[in-house]
Amino acid sequence: MAYEAVIGLECHIQLKTRTKMFCGCEVEFGRPANWNTCPVCLGLPGALPRTNITAIAYALRLGLALGCDIRHESVFARKNYFYPDMPKNYQVTQYDLPLCEHGTLPVVVEGESRTFELMRIHCEEDAGKSFHPERVGDRRISRLEFNRAGTPLLELVTEPVLRTPAECAAFLTQLRKLVRALGISDGDMEKGQLRCDANVSLRPVGQSALGVKTEIKNLNSIKGVEKGVTAEIDRQRRELESGARIVQATLLYDADHDKLAIMRTKESAHDYRYFPEPDLPVLRVTDADLDAARAALPELPWVREARFVSQYGLPPYDAAVLGDSRELADYYEACARGGDAKLASNWIMTEVLRVRNDRGWPLEKWAEQVPAPRMRAFLDKVAAKELPGPVAKQVFAWMADEAGSVDELLALHGIQVQGSAEDLRPLVLQVLDENPGPVAQYLAGKTITIGYLTGAVMKKSGGQAVPQVVQQLLAEELARRG
Repeated sequence: MAYEAVIGLECHIQLKTRTKMFCGCEVEFGRPANWNTCPVCLGLPGALPRTNITAIAYALRLGLALGCDIRHESVFARKNYFYPDMPKNYQVTQYDLPLCEHGTLPVVVEGESRTFELMRIHCEEDAGKSFHPERVGDRRISRLEFNRAGTPLLELVTEPVLRTPAECAAFLTQLRKLVRALGISDGDMEKGQLRCDANVSLRPVGQSALGVKTEIKNLNSIKGVEKGVTAEIDRQRRELESGARIVQATLLYDADHDKLAIMRTKESAHDYRYFPEPDLPVLRVTDADLDAARAALPELPWVREARFVSQYGLPPYDAAVLGDSRELADYYEACARGGDAKLASNWIMTEVLRVRNDRGWPLEKWAEQVPAPRMRAFLDKVAAKELPGPVAKQVFAWMADEAGSVDELLALHGIQVQGSAEDLRPLVLQVLDENPGPVAQYLAGKTITIGYLTGAVMKKSGGQAVPQVVQQLLAEELARRG
């Protein structure tokens, strides 16, 4: 029997606020263990929470970007459960009255434009982190770290409308672009700023009823989501084909060994004993709040990428790479405006991103060292054929560490580009005299040999000649000799 997968994603987006969701502790990655804690986020008796209004503004921004229905009155609730890394033994979240509902996310999957429906977006706080097992002497222990406890989260829940692991990966890639463009999260999955749970079920092809679902928890990379969902689809298919029944459960996925393990049987909503948070008032959103959120919306990633294709003539692939973050897209536009847009795309996608990755620089660091006007001046010289390829790459490398214009850098390093006909004609004549065989082949109609002759001139010039000028001079001299 043929089966199809039905997948829904629960995406947890850590917000880029200065302080936590319900207290004044700062949100910082990499601080010493349990440094950023207080009575509120540790759940100590008598501590009262207070809602972070910036987190709510970020939630509204995301909801509006996705076309959600915004609830003017929503309620926080206590979700009760015992996990060691949740110091209060409950999580403050939203349940039956979430802030945002419905909406869609447009995604390109394998070249095809798709739209995936959303169920809800609600606000909540994050848990801490557990580190286990660890050995101390003859004992195995677990450590708890609460710096992350209370960090603002948005949980975005899709409808069960995804069908393949590739769709899941494309959805998360687009969501990461969106939250970065909105400025509400860095979306770094390695730092836990974007995490995903996947609900997976199988059903016979053509059947409308859903199968029994399982949930894969805490997938922390896009590739991990894709591999984990693939593994669970394969596992469920084997179970069903053998005549077994799928048991609703929560699973953990080990990406290093491509293995799934049952964590626990799945709880239902009533197991969490939700009830309204008594220490927080009803969350009210005014029209002024919505107007402010709309005013803060930038050009959305999919709109900007489409504009890059139409305005600059870029291939969709280039537009998608450059649209990965608002900072990268801004830098590209500043470099491309008024110049060769495709040339700017090529250099930024290859050389700029390579240097950034090799050095571990954020884009801001690169843009500080090589501001867009400086990069644009360099690209203008490349476009005008004033810099041979090897020299252009050398100048680019100097720009990352040294100040000065292109001409100043060339002078500083003793490089004189041979771009004029007067400089290059003696080298061209010398190469033609030294290579009578290729010359004869060219004159006999094998014009491809001009490539060999060009390379020979470039070698004599020490790579400092402009290839286009060399080829033009060769063609003129060969025509004269013919």
